[in-house]
Amino acid sequence: MSLSDHIIQEIRVLAQFNPASVLEGIKVHHDADPEMIAATERLFDKGIITQLDGGYLTDAGIELIKHLDTLQTVLMSPTAKIVH
Repeated sequence: MSLSDHIIQEIRVLAQFNPASVLEGIKVHHDADPEMIAATERLFDKGIITQLDGGYLTDAGIELIKHLDTLQTVLMSPTAKIVH
């Protein structure tokens, strides 16, 4: 499996959200990196965030951020073992 640059940028935007609080949103300003702006717009188009420039996570976004948080926790752990 290969991750496209678009997907990586979208993951970077999602990583800006706090997985511990769905009440915290983000704002991507007009002078931000164009790739981040585009990724934010794609996430909005996919129904993952509530505003074109960030906002809050939708229910689908909340589910995704939980998975992203788990992935990050496992990958950052030097002793994590995945059981099949």
